[in-house]
Amino acid sequence: MGKLNLDQSVIDKSRASARAIAEQVQEFIDTHTTVSTERAVLRLLGIDGQDDAEVPMPNVVVEQIHEAGELNKGISYWIGNAMIETGMKPQEIAEEVAAGTLNLVDLPRHDLSEIQNVVMSEAKERMKVVDNTVAKRNEYLETLGEGPRPYLYVIVATGNIYEDIVQAKAAALQGADIIAVIRTTGQSLLDFVPYSAPTGGFGGTYATQENFRLMRAALDEVGEKVGRYIRLCNYCSGLCMPEIAAMGAMERLDVMLNDALYGILFRDINMQRTLVDQYFSRVINGYAGVIINTGEDNYLTTADAVEEAHTVLSSQYMNEQFALMAALPEEQMGLGHCFEMDPDTTNGFLYELAQAQMARQIFPKAPLKYMPPTKFMTGNIMKGHVQDALFNAVSIMTHQGLQLLGMMTEAVHTPHLQDRYLAIENAQYVFNNMKDFGDDIEFKKGGIMETRANEVVEKAQVLLEEIEAEGIFKTIEEGKFGGVKRSRTGGKGLEGVVERAEEYFNPFIPLMTEGRELV
Repeated sequence: MGKLNLDQSVIDKSRASARAIAEQVQEFIDTHTTVSTERAVLRLLGIDGQDDAEVPMPNVVVEQIHEAGELNKGISYWIGNAMIETGMKPQEIAEEVAAGTLNLVDLPRHDLSEIQNVVMSEAKERMKVVDNTVAKRNEYLETLGEGPRPYLYVIVATGNIYEDIVQAKAAALQGADIIAVIRTTGQSLLDFVPYSAPTGGFGGTYATQENFRLMRAALDEVGEKVGRYIRLCNYCSGLCMPEIAAMGAMERLDVMLNDALYGILFRDINMQRTLVDQYFSRVINGYAGVIINTGEDNYLTTADAVEEAHTVLSSQYMNEQFALMAALPEEQMGLGHCFEMDPDTTNGFLYELAQAQMARQIFPKAPLKYMPPTKFMTGNIMKGHVQDALFNAVSIMTHQGLQLLGMMTEAVHTPHLQDRYLAIENAQYVFNNMKDFGDDIEFKKGGIMETRANEVVEKAQVLLEEIEAEGIFKTIEEGKFGGVKRSRTGGKGLEGVVERAEEYFNPFIPLMTEGRELV
């Protein structure tokens, strides 16, 4: 597409500020851990199941150490020490802890290097599980192929995984490329991941490893039938970010909602907790080849899309840098934005097109995630269908990567199967009829769209400089994103943040980042 003439020097300054912000945060991350990060380590080491009280085994083990005030060494220290002392494997150790017959902190302590060696050996063996899922995805992509970008991305959310499977298969047969299973309401606030396949979700379905496995198998089945790999998406946000990332890596999820700030702003999860957890979750996603989706679209549900568009861009810059710090490549960064301006805005389509093209140029390698109109959808389904068509037009013109399809009944009810079909048909029609349109036109120099894009670029740069000077913690406390204020010591989950001891180690961070560029 004939490019917008953006001021590259301003873009470079913005990236430099975002980098400085990420480095400030990384200093904090490198000296802290959390209960959810340590539970993710246990899951990657193969610990699974629940005790007689239906408490997940990773929670049982981590809580024993955390309550003793010894989690600062990392759960790997205690598991490795127990492996040497008892000769048991991690799962056996967890079962003994759950039975009340083993207290890990009471065992004799072995040499740190010996502990690290035995855990590292076990971790390397367990990494084969993730390696096999990556290999299987690559095999499917080579043999079946996949749909063209923008991927057609739709949602299922019945609360029952078995009903979700029926709807997901129907959507894939209709042309969907990505199926996202919405989580049950409030799961992001649970400080544990439920076990097995609970079917009583409300407003969505429980994200569990078993539910991941069931949906993955179903999508593989239909993918083989239609001759196209179908990607599976879920949500690793909230109090269990790294755990859900670990589960997704082992069960071959392909896309994960994963934003550095979303849980802080929109779920009131403590900022220290979230910023530590997002790092390990992104290390895992990066290694497992998972595309992350960031949540900048949420800012514009609480703030005006015309006035606050620069906050979206600012967050995209920061999410990019946080991801690079975790060795997650640009090709897996589904940086988020949305089509959320008031439809009564004069020249609103031009502003939306300018914003989308601006993001495409600033993040050329990223498979951008583009979100549909929701804030201003009404019960007028005819108008809603037109809004979605304009949204689809912007997407194909600007080469977006992942297109969450708008539903004409968005403001009326949870979409029926036929609503999803109409949304897919709408997108396929627009994408086919406008396939090369974006490559065949040019933007007017100094026109409305170019002027608008540069205005957003400049405002984002000013905001990022302010954040760099004040730090991300103070910026969030002042409510500069989405008009939402959060306290550094407030919110949910702060009690699960622990300062690391000198002996701390997490074997999966070096294993998953080895040979990968920590930019």
